[in-house]
Amino acid sequence: MSSTHADPAPGPAGAVPAGSTLRAAVAGGAIAVAVLVTILVAHAVSGGSTPAKSTSSSSAGSMNGMSMSTGANTSNLPKPMAMAPLGPAKVWQGMKIEAIRSAPLTFGVFSGTSMNVVKKTKKDSFHLMVKLTDVRTGASIPYATVWCTITKNGKIVFDERQWPMLSLYMGDHYGNNVALPGPGTYKLTVLIGPPQVARHPEYMHVWLKPHRVTYTFRWKGAAA
Repeated sequence: MSSTHADPAPGPAGAVPAGSTLRAAVAGGAIAVAVLVTILVAHAVSGGSTPAKSTSSSSAGSMNGMSMSTGANTSNLPKPMAMAPLGPAKVWQGMKIEAIRSAPLTFGVFSGTSMNVVKKTKKDSFHLMVKLTDVRTGASIPYATVWCTITKNGKIVFDERQWPMLSLYMGDHYGNNVALPGPGTYKLTVLIGPPQVARHPEYMHVWLKPHRVTYTFRWKGAAA
């Protein structure tokens, strides 16, 4: 008996044995994985793709620009001022009303198209601030009309509007510079008009009519 084994029957012309196909597929997959790993390693070593580096650089540049700009502006900001109340705070329908003074200051009134700068003068005694806040939340109350009248011995010495103001150190308030004729006892009357604004239900039944509050204070002069 011959020990020679018979070869398997040949398949169709040009066909590749199943075992050879599997081995080729595995080898091809291994090569693809090796190529992918090589690309990823090279990518990591180079620090990422060019677009990513460009975006990061642009972001850093913007942040640096903001920092530099903020630093430049900070040097031009006014310094905080000492403030003193002209009397105790008063409460009207949940609105806290405060009259406060600080040193006179220059401010700008923006009309929507231009800025009118109101400069402090040597005659100004102090900057008068009227702060309106919600007792429950401490939030400033906007869009009211505030008018202040100051009298001395029954004679009017100041009678002007308080401008709605934004301030970094004093917070939102209604303000104006005041020039008094000299030391003495004065009476301040603050007239508050209803805020002209749309209201949520919790504010639909308060602050609907003008309201007055008065303060009596002593002014000792410019050094006070």
